[in-house]
Amino acid sequence: QEYLDFRKERSRMLLSRRNQLLLEFSFWNEPRPRQGPNIYELRTYKLKPGTMIEWGNNWARAIKYRQENQEAVGGFFSQIGELYVVHHLWAYRDLQSREETRNAAWRKRGWDENVYYTVPLIRTMESRIMIPLKISPLQ
Repeated sequence: QEYLDFRKERSRMLLSRRNQLLLEFSFWNEPRPRQGPNIYELRTYKLKPGTMIEWGNNWARAIKYRQENQEAVGGFFSQIGELYVVHHLWAYRDLQSREETRNAAWRKRGWDENVYYTVPLIRTMESRIMIPLKISPLQ
């Protein structure tokens, strides 16, 4: 009953809500507990319909350029909800580390080619910086 009362009260405060069921790309690391402190970047890409396989094939090659600093946390794609949506989750010590790590990827031979082939597949993209709660296994 307490939970039902909470849901009823919460519904008075919500203006909108979206849900997604996501699957993990097989070539990404599985998210594992991390020592902190870290910040996390959630990059969301809305792709053109019909391009998920091409995206996955390119990222299966591209992910090797982003493994050096263990920043790759997970890659997911929508199965239910808005389709052709991809989420990449990255871990960094701080915003300075994020900038340095991303710049280092551009200096690696081959990274630019992978980006070149994936950019035309994107309709929109978004980046969010998140700070984990103390109870999160991703610190």
